[in-house]
Amino acid sequence: MGKSDFLSPKAIANRIKSKGLQKLRWYCQMCQKQCRDENGFKCHCMSESHQRQLLLASENPQQFLNYFSEEFRNDFLELLRRRFGTKRVHNNIVYNEYISHREHIHMNATQWETLTDFTKWLGREGLCKVDETPKGWYIQYIDRDPETIRRQQELERKKKQDLDDEEKTAKFIEKQVRRGLEGKELEVPVYTELNRESEEEKVAFNLNKGASTSIAASSKTSSVLGPNALKTVEGAVKRKESSHSSGQSKEKKKKSALDEIMELEEEKKRTARTDYWLQPEIIVKIVTKKLGEKYHKKKAVVKEVIDKYTAVVKMIDSGDKLKLDQTHLETVIPAPGKKVLVLNGGYRGNEGILESINEKSFSATITIDSGPLKGRRVEGILYEDISKLA
Repeated sequence: MGKSDFLSPKAIANRIKSKGLQKLRWYCQMCQKQCRDENGFKCHCMSESHQRQLLLASENPQQFLNYFSEEFRNDFLELLRRRFGTKRVHNNIVYNEYISHREHIHMNATQWETLTDFTKWLGREGLCKVDETPKGWYIQYIDRDPETIRRQQELERKKKQDLDDEEKTAKFIEKQVRRGLEGKELEVPVYTELNRESEEEKVAFNLNKGASTSIAASSKTSSVLGPNALKTVEGAVKRKESSHSSGQSKEKKKKSALDEIMELEEEKKRTARTDYWLQPEIIVKIVTKKLGEKYHKKKAVVKEVIDKYTAVVKMIDSGDKLKLDQTHLETVIPAPGKKVLVLNGGYRGNEGILESINEKSFSATITIDSGPLKGRRVEGILYEDISKLA
């Protein structure tokens, strides 16, 4: 068995001893070689291969320094983004996890002497949010991915739209209340005098009776109260009737306003849309050309939806499985009479039967075939809001 054999005892022993991290002072970044002791590092520095690397570096040392610095920065930020996201974390925790990989770029080969200098540089360049505490320096990754920024803008736009809808509803209710107050008639009391024709006549009152009793008693006491008092009783009855009728009309107005609010909410739900539309078990068409002509304009079935915007699809003709973003896919409109699934809007998630297609307005008419809205006919639904079911 040869000395350099992979399965020789010496080779196995060397691999066992080289596992894990070694001392940084015995590592040569130019040759990317880790020595186990001082004698090994000294022998490596005297070797011909190391001398050749030094000659190459001496020709353009700044180029090698910039290369190692850029590699260190990219790997460090990639680990921070993938492992911790946008959370606030101690810089030493990230660095210890970074150097746990044996093939990492060592900091003594970069333009930064210490981890603190590197952390401050990240803050000055706007790559991370950094702050110093009694426990040390903390960093927080700033995600500048265009897709992430677009999603944040979409969420902010949706929140603003919801707030606008709430303000519209509040203004509508206030308008209805103002309209009801304007239509209400104010009750104006009517005062009359009680006159007696002679001093010997007596005036009698019965305050515990209702209006109907007062009317009945008014015929008996008309001679006692006189014509003016009778007018007073009749005016009181009329005021009570008018107040009762105004109360009924106000109640009707309240009901109509409630109905209008319910219709407004229903219209809001019907027109509610999201920026994601992928659903399992629908047929889609691949529109991207990055995968080659083999998959371009081919149909596939969505098998799984990941994070709302990504789907695992299975090609219908070849059976291949691909992972694609929804921007690389489009919906498929079947022939009339086939089953479709509503992907967006207020009827999202309902299955239906395609009735007809309007090519001028790029819309279709469907009949809901599932859920509590079964049998409802929906017109003017857009092409991108429905897709053929597998």
